[in-house]
Amino acid sequence: MTGVAASENRWSWQPILLLLVFALGAYGQATGTVPSVLKHSADVLYLVRQQLRLVGASAAIAIVVGIGIGVVLTRPHFRRYADIVLPVVNLGATVPTLAKLAIAMAILGIGAPAAIFGLAVLTLLPIVSNTISGLRAVPEALIDAARGMGMTRNQILWQVELPNALFVILAGIRTALVINVGTAPLAFLIGAGGLGELIFTGIDLMEPTMLLAGAIPTALLAIVADFLVGQIQYWLVPRGVNPLR
Repeated sequence: MTGVAASENRWSWQPILLLLVFALGAYGQATGTVPSVLKHSADVLYLVRQQLRLVGASAAIAIVVGIGIGVVLTRPHFRRYADIVLPVVNLGATVPTLAKLAIAMAILGIGAPAAIFGLAVLTLLPIVSNTISGLRAVPEALIDAARGMGMTRNQILWQVELPNALFVILAGIRTALVINVGTAPLAFLIGAGGLGELIFTGIDLMEPTMLLAGAIPTALLAIVADFLVGQIQYWLVPRGVNPLR
């Protein structure tokens, strides 16, 4: 597929999405749902900032730790441990999210630190697994050629392996961020704030508009996070190793 055709295919869904958003907005306005949701705009802005802090801190920790673990487990001396560590990380992913947050709360107490720790652990799996998969997929011929040119192990890692694995690594980060944003409202249950305050209060009071005032921004944040990382993935990874280009 040529670059022009790929670009046209990428953006072909936008008119349909805009039409759908417009139709939903018009329906919400006609039924009075939109004005009722907008009553909570001040609370939404405050809670969005709280949630962004939780997501930003936990995502940063997960990215640094996840990529670090993935890189270490692909080094010659540690490769044999990858088949041991990955099942452990997978096992952690099977533990219910509320249980992870409860464990984090038991260790760190109520509040943001426990939520950040729990969200970071929750989003480790796709980053670790994609980092390992991406680095393992780098052609051995490239590594041998770099070695033949006299490059050190660190130079090979930074200049050959990571650039060639970057697309797969960013795909893992993209998945992890969406999971993180979608799960962050649960942090309210351990006293960390966020949009979960509107969602769960709306459920308790049986007020659908309050629930929507928390749920809609959460969904929009997940869409924006996915879009931004997708753009980084598209433009940062060079043509030779980027299947989207």
